[in-house]
Amino acid sequence: MSKLGTLYGLGVGPGDPELITVKAFRVIQESPVIAYPRKRKGSKSYAHRIVEVYIRPEEKEMLGLVFPMTKDQTILDREWNLMVDEVWQKLREGKDVAFVTEGDPLLYSTFIHMMNLMKELHPEVEIKSVPGISSFNGSASRLGIALADGDEQVAIVPARDDYDAMKKAIEEHDAVVFIKVAKVIDLMLTVLRDLDLLDKASVVTKVTSEEEVIWKVSELEGVELEYLTLMVVRK
Repeated sequence: MSKLGTLYGLGVGPGDPELITVKAFRVIQESPVIAYPRKRKGSKSYAHRIVEVYIRPEEKEMLGLVFPMTKDQTILDREWNLMVDEVWQKLREGKDVAFVTEGDPLLYSTFIHMMNLMKELHPEVEIKSVPGISSFNGSASRLGIALADGDEQVAIVPARDDYDAMKKAIEEHDAVVFIKVAKVIDLMLTVLRDLDLLDKASVVTKVTSEEEVIWKVSELEGVELEYLTLMVVRK
């Protein structure tokens, strides 16, 4: 058997193609296979759109992996095993595979499950990750907000439909970055209103990208936001 390829988890930043690292750029150039997540066949992922300016598709094998949008564990297990097998087939041919993911590959990333399952099914595969700039860093930069200084505490919290938990997160930290906030934006506005902190919150969609939107929090009641939206609360 030929030498196995290496699987790279490649963080490509929050949206601006210039915010990928020099190392990530090098791995993209050197890897014959570029894997990327996509929601349905034929669609590019956000991560793919970030890095496509650096890729000549005719020189690479572009491996689009369709991630199932379901909570059915049987379907999830089946589809995930198929995806890992697709990547494994390239690795066993001796080809390095760069799996691109927005932000950082080891922080709320689709790469985490890919890595864990590959370790379980094919422990002989070498896996490396290249850290990337997260949307939290990008948001702080674009909004001009210092997330933490000195002994201050900052939290990264997936927003969920739990008033008490969201209120507690804000009360117990100097700054909180709420991700996945789109589906519970009205609840979050209620929490902020009750804490008299509406003026301390900022909301941004697809930060640093060409599609970036910085919202006026006072105008968000009932608004449908895109999935890649986060909220920064800085007391």
